[in-house]
Amino acid sequence: MVERAEPDAVGAARAAPPGVRGGRGGWVVAGIAGALAGVLAFHRAVPNTPGRIGSLLESFLPWLGVVVALLLVVALVRRSAVALVAVLLPVAAWVHLFGGLLLPGTGGGGRELTVVQHNVSDENRDPAATARALIGTGADLVALEELVGPQLAVYEKALAAGYPHHVVRGTVGLWSTYPLSGERPVDIKPADVPEGWSRGVRAVVHSPYGNVAAYVAHLPSVRIGAGGLASQRRDESARLLGRAIADERTDAVVLLGDLNGAVEDRGLAPLTSRLNVAERGFAFSFPAAFPVARIDQVMARSATVGHIRTLPATGSDHLPVLARVALR
Repeated sequence: MVERAEPDAVGAARAAPPGVRGGRGGWVVAGIAGALAGVLAFHRAVPNTPGRIGSLLESFLPWLGVVVALLLVVALVRRSAVALVAVLLPVAAWVHLFGGLLLPGTGGGGRELTVVQHNVSDENRDPAATARALIGTGADLVALEELVGPQLAVYEKALAAGYPHHVVRGTVGLWSTYPLSGERPVDIKPADVPEGWSRGVRAVVHSPYGNVAAYVAHLPSVRIGAGGLASQRRDESARLLGRAIADERTDAVVLLGDLNGAVEDRGLAPLTSRLNVAERGFAFSFPAAFPVARIDQVMARSATVGHIRTLPATGSDHLPVLARVALR
């Protein structure tokens, strides 16, 4: 009588059904997927201390989609039903947060302004070429930051024909095809910044669709170091700008600026809680060589920012962004 040999461990693994084959590895993937889904769905619950870790996470939140995709590939390779089902959780969370940005933009009809926001960089070696690129967009409004020294004169001269109305305060400015009034600086200076720092301006744009209060702002830079994200000045400046917009009596408002933060970043909550953000488009604008975040923003009140996109690189370390704003 010939005895049948018991299958060894390898044979047992090969014979296991697809749902079990992933074994312990499948459960590890499932655990990671569950944690990732929790981070995406409840990112506001991540504490901001120490080192403003919550803001740091939210600055790059869309990129967690890459991790989700890698987990999906691993689950498919392992043929683990447990892992595949678990990965659907972060997929759903990511799509809920960012899926709409992938959809094509739609026209806003006749009551629409085209706006461009660009930090032109104080180290831009060819401001004239940058100005020509901005003119070529045909935008109704152009907001610029880091306007310094002789470069400002270049922009004023180059943009004059296409944009006869403009205002500059400090290092920020607004150029418009439509008349402006009520121009004034907006004080967004953090308390510990020396006097003379001026990075905010407001003007009323008299468009064919009604008056629009346009704000241009350049919030303080943030730094990532061993202690985490240094964003205290940026956050304080955002609060000051949020109060100014809350006090604005003109119904329709458009904010254009280098806000040094993504719209998911809780540090910009004083603005995102009061203004609509872009409904379509990721438009990662910084750094220009390899953009990983959109810190150049277009937001609006009593208006919809339907679509936002980046434009080709100029001599700046930021990419320009163009958006269509539909007035209500």
